[in-house]
Amino acid sequence: QVRLVESGGDSVQTGGSLRLSCVVSGNTGSTACMGWFRQGPGNEREGVALLGNNGRPLYANSVRGRFTISRDNAKNTLYLQMNSLKPEDSGEYYCAADGPYWCVLQRSAFGVWGQGTQVTVAS
Repeated sequence: QVRLVESGGDSVQTGGSLRLSCVVSGNTGSTACMGWFRQGPGNEREGVALLGNNGRPLYANSVRGRFTISRDNAKNTLYLQMNSLKPEDSGEYYCAADGPYWCVLQRSAFGVWGQGTQVTVAS
């Protein structure tokens, strides 16, 4: 079993920065593909960033150039550095993981999810 625990969510002003962390425990062999998703009030859960086992990141258009996804395998931790935050970035942020065979930035591609961490960006 794989367990994902997110942290780092907070309330910030527009233009601020946050770094989210996702600690992976359990069978880390089934976490070749990892991603960050977010869900705002009344919205669908949407993909934000993805990091597959080829090491190449993929970003949603809305965050490209502002967010950076990275992974420290020695610490079993996935990160999301978020800069130049906007009010529309507010929401619950979720870490997700799955195997390497279908690594795309779609909710249905991930079978393991964390509990989420809240990000609020004030205007």
